[in-house]
Order: sequence, then C-alpha cells, then structure tokens
Amino acid sequence: MPEPIVDFRVGLTDPASFPVEELALAAAEAVSSVADDFVFYPGPLGHAGLRQVLAARESKREGIEVDPDHLALTNGSMQAVALVAQALMQAPGDVIITEELTYSGTINAYKELGARLVGIPVDEDGMRVDVLAEKLEQLAKQGTPPRFIYTLPTYQNPTGAIMPVERRHALLRIARQFDILIVEDNCYGDVHFEGEVPPSLYALAEKGAVVYICSLSKIFAAGLRMGYLLAQPEQLERITAKRLDLGNSVLAASICAAFLEKRLWEHVERHNAALDEKRRALLSSLDEHLADLCHWTAPRGGLFLWLQLPSDIDLDLLDELSAERGVGYAPGSAFHIEGDRVPAIRLAFGYPAAAEIRRGVGILTGCIRDACATTLRQASL
Repeated sequence: MPEPIVDFRVGLTDPASFPVEELALAAAEAVSSVADDFVFYPGPLGHAGLRQVLAARESKREGIEVDPDHLALTNGSMQAVALVAQALMQAPGDVIITEELTYSGTINAYKELGARLVGIPVDEDGMRVDVLAEKLEQLAKQGTPPRFIYTLPTYQNPTGAIMPVERRHALLRIARQFDILIVEDNCYGDVHFEGEVPPSLYALAEKGAVVYICSLSKIFAAGLRMGYLLAQPEQLERITAKRLDLGNSVLAASICAAFLEKRLWEHVERHNAALDEKRRALLSSLDEHLADLCHWTAPRGGLFLWLQLPSDIDLDLLDELSAERGVGYAPGSAFHIEGDRVPAIRLAFGYPAAAEIRRGVGILTGCIRDACATTLRQASL
C-alpha cells in the first residue's frame, strides 16, 4: 500500500521545532564534560546529570519534591511500560486494568507478555472510576485481582481526555481500597495548549501508590528514545532488575542534560506554540467541513484529536477510500483492547504542516461522506 500524501497516523512532533543547532552545541559541551566516563556502563538508573534535570522538571511542574535517585532513565517510555509489567506480573493470564481505549503500543506490549487486559470505559473526563470500582469488586470475587491499573489521565491517548482532580482523588481512593498499584503514563504532560491541568496522580498520591512514566519524545523527537520512570526505591529496584540492556545511552542522556538544564522551559514554550498552530488548523478545518456529521472535543494538550464518526459508517470502505485518495489516520480499532471496530479515528497533528492538515481534512471529508452515503444507499435497498 502506498504511503499517504497527508499522514495523520503516527504521533510525531513538529520537525521544525527540533533544536538542531542548540543540540549540536549541547553535544560538544556534554562530550567534554563526560570525558572518559563514557567507557563505563550507566547502571540501572542512568546518567546522573539528566536524572537531576528531570527531577527538577517534575518538581516544578507537579509541585512536589522529586528525588533524582527515585528516577530511572529508559529507552523511551515504552521500555518503562514493559518493564513495569515484567516486574509486577507473576504468570501469563494475570489481569491488568487499562482504559478500554488506550495506547496501541501498550496493548501490544502487555498482550505479548501474556497479560489479560480488562478495559474500563472512557468518557470526556477519562477513565470511568465508577465502573472501575464495580470491575475491581467483580475481579476480587473471582479471585483474579489485577496486578496494577495502567492509565493515561492527562491527554489520554487516543481520546485526549483530561481527568479532573476530583476523579483523580476518587481513582486513588478506589485503588487504595483494593490495594492495587497505579501505573500513570504522563508522556504528554509537557504538551499543553490551554486551560488548567490537574496535578499528576503521582503528585496527589501517598508514597508508593503510583509508579509514574514519562518521556522526552513528545517535546523533542521519537528518535531520541529517552523516557523515564519514577517510583519508590524498593519498587524502582524491582522494576529496573528486569532490564537487560545495562542502561541507556550516556551520550544521548548527557546531551539532553546539557540542553535541558539551560533551555527546558523556553524550548517547551516554543515547541507548544508550533503545535498549537497546527491544532488550530485542524480544528478550523473540521469545523468547516465536518461539523454536521462528526463529533470531537478540542484537545487541550497532547498530539491527537479523536474524531467520532457516524455510527452507521462503512469503516472498511472508509479505509479503502482513504488509502486510495492519500490520507492516513489511525483506526479506532487500533486502540480498543479487544480490537473492536470503533466508529472513530485518531488524527495526529504534530508532524504535518498546517497547509497539509487543511488539505488532508478536505480529502478525509470526501472519504467520510462517501462511506456514509454508501451505507445509506445499502440501507434503502
């Protein structure tokens, strides 16, 4: 299948915001400062300098004191996602609670490890904690309590939902009641456009109640492969004991540290401004072309918009038409833990230019309307 002309499929960030010259200067500084320490393995926690910078970043953003020695660097946040499951699962078939719609990479990783995923519905405020309580009660009666709850409470992928602080407290209370660990994925936490953002679950919780995962991919680039996790020392030791890579790149970590120490918040502000221009292009194009047919909520952060389609649309035909006409998107089924054909698609707006976004929405509009028209014609026969 040919590559799409306009590609909304993958959550890549804005290429023009990548600070090439500044990182080159940071690289020269980093290599000189690390010197012959490059000959050593980084250990399970990773480069101390970057851990200090990231601990300070989390402390400022979340309003809590974060100890650098409670933070481990990983090869992207997906390594952290997988390591947590490897550490906490005991046998194939162990239950992990997730949102019913969640990141496709997490679904694939947990299923590959043999987990049984139990999904909780998502609304405009994130995971439905009322349903969560019922499900945990049911699992307890069956003798199959989950190993942990994995959740994306901030700019949920794929829906973009933000869990309000009241629901966050409720989630923490329920998890405490059933003695279940929460794994919070906050990889989009820095990609913010408007409105207030509640504190992370990690910031609100008692010590040891939440393991926290984050990433630098969303404010730099996916190719950087730099993520991290926060946990209490005993938890962190248990999780990092599962890593087989002897730690991540000291070179990449030292360059990131040299850059972020001086330019973190300036870079985030510039990066988010570029993404917001693209987000606005997407929203205005959807308002112009699809307001009468589809439903969406303007994302207040993150890299995605969840476009809800008419329930009777021919999804197979939509896939076919979109491929033929050169517009790519991520189908809703990719994010459903059972692969159900959800009448929705995820549009990633970080990588295409604003003009491409407008063009892509125009093409996509024709595909959606044609797929709906075919359904109506078939129904009338």
